[in-house]
Amino acid sequence: MVEVATRMVICTSFANGRRHDFRLFKESKTHFKPEAEVRTDTGYQGIHRFHGNAVLPRKKTKKRPLTREDKAFNRSVSSSRVLAENVIGLIKRFKIVAGPLQEPQEAVWPALQPDSWNMQL
Repeated sequence: MVEVATRMVICTSFANGRRHDFRLFKESKTHFKPEAEVRTDTGYQGIHRFHGNAVLPRKKTKKRPLTREDKAFNRSVSSSRVLAENVIGLIKRFKIVAGPLQEPQEAVWPALQPDSWNMQL
């Protein structure tokens, strides 16, 4: 999870091998404040059972294609999630949760600060 205002990683959950993100979320037993808005991708279908203020993109079906309003809504949801996806990419790039850190902390730490992310984006 990433706090959008501060661009800080609030918490992370990981497991060995392949594990779906929503399954990791359920197993972590992470709770949000009821007033907090949670923006997720379509892989989190069913998150409304855990948090009522969750925002998911709308999906099309064979019988009901997406309208212009649905597409605009999906674009706004995905554009608000870009920062979180970029942070996840940094975590994966530096293999922070993959195992013990191989680089000296002084070499990696500046890249993990929110100010340096703006330079890379």
